Amino acid sequence: MPFVEVQVPIYVPLWLYPWLRRLRGTLSSRRTAGLDLSGDRDVETSFIVAHMPYGLGEALDFGCGGSNLSLHAAQQGFRVVALDLQPSAFRWRHPNVSYRQGDLLGLDLPEDHFDLVINCSAVEHVGLAGRYGVTQSDSEGDLKVMFRLRALMRPGGTMLLTIPCGLDAVLGPFARVYGATRLPLLLEGYAVEGESYWVKDNDNRWGQCERDVALAFRPTAHPTNPVLCSYALACFILKKTPGNGSAGGPAG
Repeated sequence: MPFVEVQVPIYVPLWLYPWLRRLRGTLSSRRTAGLDLSGDRDVETSFIVAHMPYGLGEALDFGCGGSNLSLHAAQQGFRVVALDLQPSAFRWRHPNVSYRQGDLLGLDLPEDHFDLVINCSAVEHVGLAGRYGVTQSDSEGDLKVMFRLRALMRPGGTMLLTIPCGLDAVLGPFARVYGATRLPLLLEGYAVEGESYWVKDNDNRWGQCERDVALAFRPTAHPTNPVLCSYALACFILKKTPGNGSAGGPAG
């Protein structure tokens, strides 16, 4: 006679539910306690390089830091403006890459101009005082930057975006974490053409996951070391949709 597995319901007294809920929260915290952000740039830069188009157009590398994504774009054929708040940290030169230091919201850049915007783990820092030389907080800084970048893009232009995600949080002064509330505001005015979500497993290694798993991740903060924080990652291919130019302002 074949073996048949039978699911037997387990009834829990009502008085036990609050204790079980607290236990589940404790276990969830323990599962994330040993996780950190090591290897996050491997995931983010590989996504951007894999989806970077070939082009003879114009590109903006927003918050470029010392990464080589501007170089990748130049080697794909783009003329690149690399922008950051800090002095250039590039260890290379390329004739098609020009560096500008300054605040995107205060610079005079041409609208409807860029075919490609690289936004790799940058926008989540905007408006958070205490890092990258930022001294004044702006709770809407990230939304203002996304609105400004949209105005700078050509209609049909592409943005390659990577950001922290999980339950909505601000891990000041390091980063915002985008969840069910803040993420739709960040993406307003863009069409999502592709997306990828990543989360750490119990061995502290990144792996792809479903959107709802990433957005349910409970981020953790560290008081002094950003690498020892934890959150999930979201990577997007975004398009500027027709009619989303520079009129108006970001929702908030």
